[in-house]
Order: sequence, then C-alpha cells, then structure tokens
Amino acid sequence: MSTSSNTEGAAAITGIRRCAACKNQRRRCSPDCILAPYFPATDPQRYACVQRVFGASNVARMLQNLPIHERGKAADTMAVEAHRRVQDPVYGCAGIVGRLQGEIRTAQCELARTQAQIAVHAAQLNAPAQAAVSQQQQEQGDALAMQQDPFQGLDALLVDDYRMGVDLVDDEMNTD
Repeated sequence: MSTSSNTEGAAAITGIRRCAACKNQRRRCSPDCILAPYFPATDPQRYACVQRVFGASNVARMLQNLPIHERGKAADTMAVEAHRRVQDPVYGCAGIVGRLQGEIRTAQCELARTQAQIAVHAAQLNAPAQAAVSQQQQEQGDALAMQQDPFQGLDALLVDDYRMGVDLVDDEMNTD
C-alpha cells in the first residue's frame, strides 16, 4: 500500500477528511478550515474551477470577510461564476445574462406584434358595426344641425353669389 492511501485510510477511520481545497493544495485539513464546509471532498472539480479563476488565498480571504450566514451563498456564487468563466473565458456569466436579455427582448417584441395583430383583427370584426353606428351618428348630427340652424350653409352661398355678382358687374362696366 502507498503512503497516501494509508493516510486517507487512517483519516477515514478517525473521521477526519480533507476538503477539496486541502486535497488540491496537498495539505492537511485543519478542523477550523474555512473552505471545508463549502468545498467538500466529494466535489473536487468545483473547488478546482474556483481556485483556477479566483485563486486559493483570495477565496479564503473573501469567505473570512463575510458573516457566517452569507458564506454558503458566496461560495455557491463563486463556484457558478468560476464554472461559467472556465466554459466561456471571454464573457463568463455576463454572456448568459446577455443572451437571456436578448431572449426577453425577442419575447417582448413578439408579444407586442401579437397584441397588434389581435387589435387589427378586433377592429376588422367591429368595423362594419362601427361604420353603421358612425353613419347613423353623422345623419343624426346633420338632422340636429338643421333643426338648430336651418340656414346654416346659406351665408356661404350668399357670399359666393355676391362675389360672382360683383365680378359680373365689373365685367359689364369694362365692356362699355
């Protein structure tokens, strides 16, 4: 048996297991290891991504500076960001956010287009009824106007006749 398997076997027997961070850095995991609760030995790839993107000392420092109740979320967030950054080195999580915003914009445009089509179809269905109502209103309005002022258009006609009469008189005077 090799020495490392003896050490791991002994650690398993005594109940002490190294976390993924300590395994990655090949060091003994202390009982007060800040990384042990958030990077268990069962998921070494998670810590490997975080360490590659953020660095081991930066991860430990960030977690130490946070209150204990926020450390789990911070470790999860770092793991997700590191995983995305490894998959897409240029954009990382921002690439996903941008893609999702584009999908939202596309869905909003499609929704607006569909609502416009619904409005057009509704207007086409209501158009014959509205035309009949509109014509009735016009006829009622004309009848009401005639009842209120029966000589409504007469002034305009008289003015036009007067102007034509003046023009005729001027023409007759010029011919003499």
